[in-house]
Amino acid sequence: MKVDVKNSKGATVDSVELPEEIFDAPVNTDLMHQALVRQLANARLGTHKTKTRGEVRGGGAKPWRQKGTGRARAGSRRSPIFVKGGKVHTPRPRDYSLNMPRKMRRAALRSALSVKAQNIIMLDASSVDSPKTKAAIEMLGALGANEGKTLVLTGSGNENLKKSVGNLPKAKYLHAGYLNIRDLLGSDQIVMSVDALDVIQSYLGSEA
Repeated sequence: MKVDVKNSKGATVDSVELPEEIFDAPVNTDLMHQALVRQLANARLGTHKTKTRGEVRGGGAKPWRQKGTGRARAGSRRSPIFVKGGKVHTPRPRDYSLNMPRKMRRAALRSALSVKAQNIIMLDASSVDSPKTKAAIEMLGALGANEGKTLVLTGSGNENLKKSVGNLPKAKYLHAGYLNIRDLLGSDQIVMSVDALDVIQSYLGSEA
């Protein structure tokens, strides 16, 4: 699959061949869904917690005598039926993380890249002279990637570009080494530098 390579002004300067084993791989929607669920689950902190009747304050004395008051029997103010009493059947701290073999995760990335292959815009250089949002807007506009959500992939750390894109509500900067299923499926266009393609090919280009 051949794709034109453009500069930051939107002019075509070269062309590059996208590897078929990555960008034209069999699409497995179930595998992509499993990888997405895993990533979302692993992002959960699991620190939610409420206090049970053994953890709330108070409840030392019996609220009222057992008989003769006309009210129901009660032994502690910490009971769930009282205001400020303990809670029952509520969230407790837990680990939500899920495991998934590396080969399956990489196969899911290949499927996602194959789905998004028609929306990939290749960039010959991702350099931005200064961290200015205006420069990022002009670059994405020239590339035709200013509609919808855009994922900007680079193969080398570019702090100026990272800061420029970071101010845009519908664009996200990401190093190609941290490519993930959530950002891929959540983007409408992918602006990928040539060096980012090299990084992706280094770990997705083989089945090993």
